Amino acid sequence: MTSRDGLRFGVDLVTFFHPGFWNVPDHEAVISYAREAPRAFWDRILDSVQSSGVTGVELTFSPFNWQDAIKTYGSVEGFAEALSGRGLTLCSGFFAELEAAGDFTRPEAQEAIIDKAERYADFLKACGSDIMVIGAPLRQTPGAQPAMFHDLDRAKAIADFLNRLGATLLARGVRLAVHTEAHSIFAAARDVDLMMLLTDPAYVHMCPDTAHIILAGSDPIQVVDRHHERMIIAHWKDAIGPMPSETPIDEHIHDRHRPYFCGFGLGRVDWPAWIRLLRDRNFEGWAILELDAAPDPVRDIAGGLTLVRQALLPIYR
Repeated sequence: MTSRDGLRFGVDLVTFFHPGFWNVPDHEAVISYAREAPRAFWDRILDSVQSSGVTGVELTFSPFNWQDAIKTYGSVEGFAEALSGRGLTLCSGFFAELEAAGDFTRPEAQEAIIDKAERYADFLKACGSDIMVIGAPLRQTPGAQPAMFHDLDRAKAIADFLNRLGATLLARGVRLAVHTEAHSIFAAARDVDLMMLLTDPAYVHMCPDTAHIILAGSDPIQVVDRHHERMIIAHWKDAIGPMPSETPIDEHIHDRHRPYFCGFGLGRVDWPAWIRLLRDRNFEGWAILELDAAPDPVRDIAGGLTLVRQALLPIYR
């Protein structure tokens, strides 16, 4: 769906990670099915995106990543044709390598990340997209020892790398947008303000996720309003409230997030205020209706679009 006023709607493919959608018992079985029957797996996803009413696709981690797409359809061109044949557009790609890199301040780690990002950028550009969304490094669990402080010196080291990565991608025609992932160094209001201050707006942009900002205990309307000129894409998602401050931050943190997400319009996001902000700041671009692992994603995405059409787009226009 595209509004007449510059908002285009898409979905992140993590939305299709729920085992119930595939009639299998767990996430491992979803991954197994994707490996055993990749064409049936991807065709069902793309057909479901088409039937839901959105027109954009954001790729994410395996089995929903760009390498899987190429293997399934034989080539970059084959995947592009699978999209265009359904009236779909590749709006963006999520890059999770920074979070998985460990101590990415090491020169060899940075070199590996940049190499992967360059190849991903070339794929995105070939498929008609110019946005790479990147996850930021995770914070440390409060109280863990030895304590690691996200202070000015550490933030400057991260910002320096993001600047250089953004410049590398821009040379390939792709813009870098940092995602406000809860429990990362880019979600709570203070952390977003700090990273936006230290990065160059010519090379580092922002992908606010309304639900993740709420999980971090902040107000997405206020956070985005302060940095609206840096937003080039946004994840529209709802949440029931902030997570406890003592939440362990480890390899299971993304699973711990899921119970705090909820259906579009059923949580804490002030959607009328959100759409007024986008209107008043003249935002035009992709709005990703992301639902982490929804059991009935087509119904949920279509329901979200109905709310958008009936309650929000009249305000935006």
